[in-house]
Amino acid sequence: MPRIAYLVSSAQEIQLADGSAHPTGYFAEEALKPFERFTEAGVDVVVLTPDGRPPFADPYGLEDFFHYPDEDTDFFGSVTRTFHHDPDDIRITLHQTTELGLVAARRIAERLTARGMAAADAHALVSRAAKSAWRQDRPLVDVLVAEDLTGGLSRDELQSAVDELTAAGRELSAERKRRLDAIPGFQEPVALSSLSDEDMAGFDAVFAPGGHGPMVDLADNPDVARLLATLHDKHAPVAALCHGPALLLSAPERADGQWLFDGYRMTCFTDEEEDQTLPGRLGLPWYVDTALKNAGAVFDDGPAAWVSHVVVDRNLITGQNPNSTEATADAVLKALEVR
Repeated sequence: MPRIAYLVSSAQEIQLADGSAHPTGYFAEEALKPFERFTEAGVDVVVLTPDGRPPFADPYGLEDFFHYPDEDTDFFGSVTRTFHHDPDDIRITLHQTTELGLVAARRIAERLTARGMAAADAHALVSRAAKSAWRQDRPLVDVLVAEDLTGGLSRDELQSAVDELTAAGRELSAERKRRLDAIPGFQEPVALSSLSDEDMAGFDAVFAPGGHGPMVDLADNPDVARLLATLHDKHAPVAALCHGPALLLSAPERADGQWLFDGYRMTCFTDEEEDQTLPGRLGLPWYVDTALKNAGAVFDDGPAAWVSHVVVDRNLITGQNPNSTEATADAVLKALEVR
C-alpha cells in the first residue's frame, strides 16, 4: 500500500505587504477532496504539519462561492462555451462567478422548464442573458429583466434561484468543514520536524494542498527541504496544488548549484488569479507564480484563469487552482499506479 505524506500548513495568519496580519490557513476543498480520493483508493495517508500543530481552515476558503455544487458549475461551463467560438478566448473572473449570479443559470433554467419551456430553449435563453451579464459586468437577474428574457418568471422568482445557489454553497461548505474536522490526522497531525531522514524515506509521495498558508510555513522550511530531497532522490512523486507549490521554494540546491527543480515544468495559482482574491487585493508581500519563475521553473499555466490545469514533469505534479483539485489528485494516484 503506497504511503503519502499529506503536508498541510498550520499557519493561521499571513503578513500582508503593509505589515498587517490577515487570517489564512489551508483551503478546505483542496484539503478534503484529495484526502478522500487517496483513502478511498486504499492509500495510507499520513497528515503532517511543519510543527505538529493542527492545521487551520482558511475562512476565505470556506466562503459559499468556493463550494457551488458540481451540477451548477458544470451547467455554467456549458453556458460559457456559448460565449465565443474559441473557449480559450473566454476570460471568466472570480468577480463574475461570485458576484453576478451567473452560476445560478442552471436553477433559472429549471424554473423555466417547470413553466413548460423546452430544456434547449431554456438553456439558450439563460446563455444569451449570461453573455450580456458577463460582457457588461451586470447581475444576471438584472439582465434577464431588462432584456425581457424572463420567460414569464418574476424578478422574485429569478432572485430566488440566486439565493438558493448561495444557500447550497453555504451548506456544502459547512459539510466539507465537518468532514475535515472528523479526520483524526487533522486534529492530531504528525510534526514534520520530528521525522528523521529515514522516516521521510518511508513515504512514497508527498502532497501539499493550497490556501495561502503554505506561503507562510512551507516556502522556507529546512524540514520541507529534507523531505523534498529525500523523496526526490528516490524519484517519488512530489505533488502540490494551487498555493501548495510554495513548498518547492524550500528545495535545496543540486550538486551543480542549481535549484532542485530548475528547468522543471510546473504550475500554481497564477498572479492573474491572485489579483482577483481578497488577499491579493489587500496586497501580498510576494506571489508564488513569480517566485517559482525566479527560482528556475518553466511555468505552464492553463489557457485561462480558473480553468482546471495539471502539469506533470518527471516526478513533479502540480495543479493550478481549486478547480484543478480532483485532476491533481488523480494524477498522483496514476503516478503511484493505484488508479
